[in-house]
Amino acid sequence: MINVSNISDLIEQYLKKLVEESSKNLIEVQRSDLAVRFNCVPSQINYVLTTRFSAGHGYFVESRRGSGGYIRIVKIPLDQRSDLILDLCNLIGESIAQADAEGLIKQLLEEEFITMREARLMRAAVDGNILRVGLPARDQLRALLLKAMIVSILRE
Repeated sequence: MINVSNISDLIEQYLKKLVEESSKNLIEVQRSDLAVRFNCVPSQINYVLTTRFSAGHGYFVESRRGSGGYIRIVKIPLDQRSDLILDLCNLIGESIAQADAEGLIKQLLEEEFITMREARLMRAAVDGNILRVGLPARDQLRALLLKAMIVSILRE
């Protein structure tokens, strides 16, 4: 039996590689083609897109269904440091779920805006097991903490 998380990892790596190789930081693929390529059901593709290609992970995903439908994945650029802090704070908003916060931290690490040590500290600070308050206050507190860490680490 194939490990589902491994399929998800493979799909994520494949899509990220395609985006990186694209001159415009965007790709268009068909969900059915991906499902055939990875020998999985289309809902597995949906799962990967939802959990690993959200705005919190640094991507916009547009989906068109029906015959000839496609998925467009656009990487949100983080290459202009002067606007980076403001853009990230706007992206985080007033509240952020743990998965989106972790995705954003992962992207900052991948783009080398933060170190592995900083990423570990940031993940620990936004962990739901540490933030022991109810929702929606937990997601609001997570957003405040994440914004404070980003401002502290990235300001010039």
